[in-house]
Amino acid sequence: MATKKLISTDPSTGKIIEEYQKHSPAEVERILLDASSSQKTWQESGFENRSELMMKVAENLRAGVENYSRIITKEMGKPVKQAKAEIEKCAVVCEYYAKNAEGFLTNEYIDTEAEDSYVAYQPLGVILAIMPWNFPFWQVFRFAAPSLMAGNGALLKHASNVTGCSLAIEDLFRKSGFPANLFRSLKLGGSEVASVIENRVIKAVTLTGSVQAGKSVAAKAGEELKKTVMELGGSDPYIILEDADLDYAVRICAASRLINGGQSCIAAKRFIVVKPVLESFEKKFVAEMKDKKMGDPMDEQNDLGPQASETLRDDLHRQVLASIGKGAECLLGAEIPAGEGAWYPPTVLGRVRPGMPAYEEEIFGPVAAIIEADDEEDAVRIANDSRFGLGAAVFSKDIDRARNIAENRIDAGSCFVNDLVRSDPRLPFGGIGDSGYGRELSYFGIREFTNIKTVYIK
Repeated sequence: MATKKLISTDPSTGKIIEEYQKHSPAEVERILLDASSSQKTWQESGFENRSELMMKVAENLRAGVENYSRIITKEMGKPVKQAKAEIEKCAVVCEYYAKNAEGFLTNEYIDTEAEDSYVAYQPLGVILAIMPWNFPFWQVFRFAAPSLMAGNGALLKHASNVTGCSLAIEDLFRKSGFPANLFRSLKLGGSEVASVIENRVIKAVTLTGSVQAGKSVAAKAGEELKKTVMELGGSDPYIILEDADLDYAVRICAASRLINGGQSCIAAKRFIVVKPVLESFEKKFVAEMKDKKMGDPMDEQNDLGPQASETLRDDLHRQVLASIGKGAECLLGAEIPAGEGAWYPPTVLGRVRPGMPAYEEEIFGPVAAIIEADDEEDAVRIANDSRFGLGAAVFSKDIDRARNIAENRIDAGSCFVNDLVRSDPRLPFGGIGDSGYGRELSYFGIREFTNIKTVYIK
């Protein structure tokens, strides 16, 4: 029998923070109907009103940063300084769409034989968002800001372990002046999502999460002929060429691997290093990773907190041990610390090859896989030897060379040169292959959940 409660646990201690009663089927139905009614009024409200309220959300995010960042850190273990940066990023995306939504959705006139012909962008209705725990505010806001500014309503089914974050976001929109039922949090388990997708109120679904979750939700939405956007896993390759600035590359690579405890879809995961600089890169990279401080995530001096749960930590460790068992070399870490909590140290694996979990699977934690490549051609081949295609990076002093690799030769939704992969409200974000489909952010993101309507007047 499914549990009637959602449990939030502090991953640094394993102690329960809060238990939340789930919504009953009757409560869910009422929330859906109220959201639908609210959205119908909201879509007539106009961009000026929506923009004013979205700017107020940004203001309240910054005013409440200490409280919101503490909730994030307590529920999923991210270092509080990173949680504060996450809140600031949410404020920025709110401001971005408050300022730009109207321009992104302005009618586009097309020259045809008609007296008038143009493309209009209209809201779809109420959108269901199924969001993960790793960026519990940012993942929500990069969906909610454009969707609400487009005139849609939003229902959030958040990961069970960050229910406190979910309810805090709902409260934030309400106290910022948004209609009370326009953005609501559904307190449900994963097994209860299907019936929500089936409900006639829901017009589209967006999910950020695992490949398995994406396939399940996409299949259910497909049965109902409802549009989906999927941002799934990643195994981002970072190519280090022989002419790269190694000291700089090492700093960027380590930062990308360890951000959010390595629990990020677009964190660097596979470091593909050409043979001439492999030994030097390994030595410098191990030293950089070893220098990072793991400890109390509420202490702003620490770089790495616990993993989000002991279950996730143990799964990560099994992947590491299985890779070592198949011949990978442990250059750093790979030992679970004694004591309570979901701790796992910075870990570096060398001699990673096909057939190992560190090569084939997404490694969601502070574990770096170093893979040797013979040359540029081999490095590109290895980078593309993955079922994922979210982000990638290339490090080289020859910008034209690196640009060609990034633009034309790497299979990914984003490819950065001499920098770590990250999402930016001004740029489209998403993947290919098992990393999903559709795009968030930029003008691409706000148009995903609109009816792109042709109007033709003779």
